[in-house]
Amino acid sequence: MAPITLIECPRDAWQGLPGFIPTETKVSYLRELILAGFHHLDAVSFVSPKHVQQMADSEQVMSQLLSSLPSNTVPPEIIGIVVNEKGLRRALATPGVSTIGYPYSISAYFRRANANMTRAESRSLVETLKRETKAASKNLVIYISMAFGNPYDEPWGPEIVQDTLDWLNDIRVNTVSLADTVGTASPDLVRELFTQVKDHVAGIELGVHLHSRPDNAEGKILAAYQAGCRRFDSVLTGLGGCPFAGDALVGNIPTESVLFALAKAAATPPIDPASLTRLLQLSNQIRSAYSHEPPPN
Repeated sequence: MAPITLIECPRDAWQGLPGFIPTETKVSYLRELILAGFHHLDAVSFVSPKHVQQMADSEQVMSQLLSSLPSNTVPPEIIGIVVNEKGLRRALATPGVSTIGYPYSISAYFRRANANMTRAESRSLVETLKRETKAASKNLVIYISMAFGNPYDEPWGPEIVQDTLDWLNDIRVNTVSLADTVGTASPDLVRELFTQVKDHVAGIELGVHLHSRPDNAEGKILAAYQAGCRRFDSVLTGLGGCPFAGDALVGNIPTESVLFALAKAAATPPIDPASLTRLLQLSNQIRSAYSHEPPPN
């Protein structure tokens, strides 16, 4: 059985919070995650501070994080999200960032709204990302946004996802995550789509980045696992999600729900329970301090 790769995504959780989280708070939380056994972190992004002010200190976060870790710590995978070549340059110049992440949208509407790019421009950027990350000995993960459909009355189907995977395989992208960007996929759709595309390109490690209402979260994870998925993105307490979802309850899949679901399948990643309790408390404290909403019960 292939091991589980669990990617904790505090960057996705934090980027929409209205109150700026101090650099030291981010560093302390990321350090606690690493020491608790989270070895894969979507931790920073390199985008315009004008658009995502919360991530304006990514270089400082990484510098302080590296200096704060015990000398015997196994270096974690740190994913830095970019949306253009300027961000790529910043990410490649930041020590500790081992993987570059890019959201590639198969929705023309979302691609224009999110990045103001045509399909050709976005594909050209992905090819640049692949070339530059290979030259720098960095990894690359591509997120297929709107992989499970969209609310914009645009054409969608498994064949569009397959076409995208074919192209990514042709340019030697090795890691792809299917994103339910607006959180509308049912567990059945998650199972059906993943099953249909997972063997289409055998050279790609295929994961999921799902959003969900709380009552569907566990079902979506189990559906993906049963379909063969072994790579999961999630966020402690489920904070964050796509602002286009239009529903405050549609957030990231809570990591605690992922761990509970995988435990049913006897596939729980090695996360210390006591540390998990402490991290949930810290996450709720950040939510309470820097958002306008109370933490979940």
